Amino acid sequence: MKIFSFKATLGSIVWIEPNRLVAGGKIIATNGLPNEDQLAQALTHLPAMPTKWILDDLIAPSMVVKDIVEVPKGTEARESFFKWKFSQALAVEGSYAVQGLSLGEQGWLLSGISRDIQETWINLAAKMGRPLHQMVPRWLWLYNRAASTREKPGMLVSLFKAEENKFTGSIATWSRTLTLLRQWPDAADIQTWNSDRIEPTLAYLDRDGRTPAEMLVWGPDDWPAGVIPHKVFQSEIPNQEAI
Repeated sequence: MKIFSFKATLGSIVWIEPNRLVAGGKIIATNGLPNEDQLAQALTHLPAMPTKWILDDLIAPSMVVKDIVEVPKGTEARESFFKWKFSQALAVEGSYAVQGLSLGEQGWLLSGISRDIQETWINLAAKMGRPLHQMVPRWLWLYNRAASTREKPGMLVSLFKAEENKFTGSIATWSRTLTLLRQWPDAADIQTWNSDRIEPTLAYLDRDGRTPAEMLVWGPDDWPAGVIPHKVFQSEIPNQEAI
């Protein structure tokens, strides 16, 4: 799974969350992850070009690991090491494909996806003539689009509406680079997100002198005023973008 790509090639966006599949401006309702027929239907309507898949944060969970002093040399040894650290920390079941990205003094960012799902999607996309060029968790896609261009420290809240007025998702914070990432699979309402997740994270950052200057929110249509200024993303999913 690629996290970043530096080649400026145009690709179609495939957006996957546990209740919907979005591609080419069309929305297909799903019950959990889309099946192969639903994916094939979505891919059929896309141009014959590479695709970039944006995945719900819990489909491709991520973590920042700060206790890595040195990584093994060699591609296979490094991949095995990242997989071990990822599985140890998140207690995921089954085989996962895991990629690591150095954050310098902040440690390493590890992102993973079930290897069975990854292989199924890669093979299907290739069969349909829409090769899967890149998979990115939603929070990281948002971070790359918005947070990375901001000069002040900030917080990103990436949410998925799992139940009526309840959300799962992630909190990511940054200074000069990504500094903290927390993810919650248990759905909670906005009030609980504020009181039990956002405010404790702000308190932790404040102790280290890294209080965010602003908060960016994706998912809900609105968000109550809090202790720091916030902005709610317009939840528009592009049909294509550079990959």
